[in-house]
Formats: sequence, C-alpha cells, structure tokens
Amino acid sequence: MNITLTPIGYVRTTRADPTDDNWDSETTSIELDTTRFTADALLSLDSFSHVEILYWFHHDEAATPTLGARHPRGNKSWPLAGIFAQRGKNRPNRIGLTICKVLKVEGTTLHVSGLDAIDGTPVLDLKPWMSGFAPRGDVREPAWAKELMSGYW
Repeated sequence: MNITLTPIGYVRTTRADPTDDNWDSETTSIELDTTRFTADALLSLDSFSHVEILYWFHHDEAATPTLGARHPRGNKSWPLAGIFAQRGKNRPNRIGLTICKVLKVEGTTLHVSGLDAIDGTPVLDLKPWMSGFAPRGDVREPAWAKELMSGYW
C-alpha cells in the first residue's frame, strides 16, 4: 500500500542543519501553502498554548532508515534500543512529531518555539495540544532518555 501525503506548508527558520540540541533557542515560522489554505485554517489556534507539529524529515541525513536497534546517538554507554523505542530522525517513514509553544498567528503563518526541524522542512499537519490527550496514569522512561534530552531543548 502506498500513502501519499501533501505538505500543508513549510518550516522557515535560520537553522539549516539537523544537529541535535539547543532547539529551544530557535523561533520558527510555519508558512501554510496559500494555494490550498487561507488564514481561516489557523483561526483560534493561538488560543492554545501548544501545538503538535507533524513533519517530514527531508534532509539527506535521514535518508537511510534504521530498522532495528542501535545505541541512541551512537553513544555506547547507553543501551541498545529499537528504532521504535527512540525518537531519532532515521525513522522508517521519516515522520517527525514535536509539541511546540504557540507564539502567535499572523495570517497564514504560525510562529512557534521549540520546533526541532530545519529550514524548508515539509509540514504534514498541525494539531492543537489538549490536556485531555496527555498521558493518563504514571509516566516512565529509562535514565538514558533523560540524559539524552538534557541539552535538547
């Protein structure tokens, strides 16, 4: 089965390389495809504090997917973890997902902070973050994941 997705817009930011860490220092704009969308598509999104952004890892570095296990970021002091137990960019379907802070909406442009995507990244969808969709019950994660994320934002 083939699935065809059409970007709803593109990321505009100063960051051109998909290097890890310090993503909160980036202020990013998402410009909607104005041949398909008007400002009405973003109406009331700025009443939410956060938005989930789904995007396509289009950079060459993500072109070769990992299908099995690897040490996250190649760090051998961290245990092997399957591709579905980590959030690396070399995913089988190259789809990224990040929850970002909504800064403002201007016409067909959404301004956010904390998006870990580079300039020109195709955006697949936007969804307002709602507390009702947050995890229910206790949340757990391994120590290596907390260590990996210590400088990410």
